[in-house]
Amino acid sequence: MDDKIVESAIEYIRIFFADDASGHDFYHSLRVYKTATYIAERENANLFIVKLAALLHDVDDYKLKRGNDELKNAREFLIINNLDKKDIKCICDIISEISFKGINTCTPSTIEGKIVQDADRLDSIGAIGIARTFTYGGSVGRAIYSPEIMVRENMEQSEYQNYIGTTINHFYEKLLMVKNQMNTQEGNRIAEQRHLYMEEYLKTFFCEWDCQDFIRN
Repeated sequence: MDDKIVESAIEYIRIFFADDASGHDFYHSLRVYKTATYIAERENANLFIVKLAALLHDVDDYKLKRGNDELKNAREFLIINNLDKKDIKCICDIISEISFKGINTCTPSTIEGKIVQDADRLDSIGAIGIARTFTYGGSVGRAIYSPEIMVRENMEQSEYQNYIGTTINHFYEKLLMVKNQMNTQEGNRIAEQRHLYMEEYLKTFFCEWDCQDFIRN
């Protein structure tokens, strides 16, 4: 029965995110699901809760303008699939706790929530994370980079959610901090290598930005 609900959730998000071009598409949620499952197996966590929370974690995301704070879409799916109230609450609590909210970001209260948060964060860094960052930046009208726009730190939730900035600044405002925000040992291991890739990318970016990759003194 649990496997059938998980399969239904996969099909649900396949349709839900069919037209997404922000980097929060079906394949993002599927990667979070796979990564969360991998970590959960090593943490002896509740796999069913982890899988559903991972699959549904973005269906009410404010950035996509499809949901709300009451997690209407996630709750509706869980109720239709006859989950008991305890599991619904657990899954919805995870979804509400995992998002990055500037200085208001919280650490989930359960190991299942910590695992899903790690999996979601891991998909924001590394090679795919870089691609997703520029995709989302373009979808909301962010400039790639401007030396005149300074990096902003310690933003509160409302400020962070309404802030545009630049895509390159976003690396310094969020993505380069992810490595030190992992909740699990396995999440930390994966984050280390993806973090190094981003650092190398940024070095190359600024080298090319200043035309130093071909200028010789």
